Amino acid sequence: MRLPLILPLAVLLFAMPAPESGTVAAYTCKTTGTNETQIVKMDIKLTVPATASVGRQMTIGWRGSYVEGAELRAPAAGLDGEVNLYAYAAVSGIDRLTSATGVGSPGLIVPGAVIPLPRETVELRTTPRDPGTGTVRPASVNFGPTPQRRLIECELQDKDAPASYPLTVTAAGTAQSPDAPSTPDTSDTPDTEAAPPDETAEDTPTATPTGGANTGGGGEAGPDGRALVLAGSLVLAAALTGLRLRRPSRP
Repeated sequence: MRLPLILPLAVLLFAMPAPESGTVAAYTCKTTGTNETQIVKMDIKLTVPATASVGRQMTIGWRGSYVEGAELRAPAAGLDGEVNLYAYAAVSGIDRLTSATGVGSPGLIVPGAVIPLPRETVELRTTPRDPGTGTVRPASVNFGPTPQRRLIECELQDKDAPASYPLTVTAAGTAQSPDAPSTPDTSDTPDTEAAPPDETAEDTPTATPTGGANTGGGGEAGPDGRALVLAGSLVLAAALTGLRLRRPSRP
């Protein structure tokens, strides 16, 4: 056995530094106003939801820690005002969805000292507008009072270097719930229903029977029959009056 060759090789392997985790991201951080540049490394872990829905806000959890010896330090003059951390995540592969952003509090910042990262999980929020499948990666990290007023800007040296996380966005309302009532199809239903036949017209007898208006016979007398009856009554009254006048008076 060649022990003299094996032992130095084993010592060399154990002495080599462990490879960095896929979640470690290298940043170039610049302080605005002074253009001071620092190389910072952060170990960032994202918590991406298993699925998201179109039109509903989704939340991505962000937690970061420094790699020892590559921390971000505050400028010697300090940072003015209340300083927040603004973390970003980049989304690719899904239409009209490119990023998510969130804000956290780094705590007390001492001039010239390491700027602490938030201990709690920073919630990055965004709202998908299209379904699809893509990936999420850590992106920029900025420090300042507002997202627009950045006192320190940290940009990734290699945007493809951080580990990616899968993301699936499903379309909202693509399937109907089995408990939901179905809507009947009324396209073939006429707007109005046919009116039922008028049964009273068939059951009601006519006021004047056949031939009544012309002959005056049967049923109710028509207009011509009433005129004849009236004329006959007048003739009869006149005759009775004449007979009474012609009757001789007794002495």
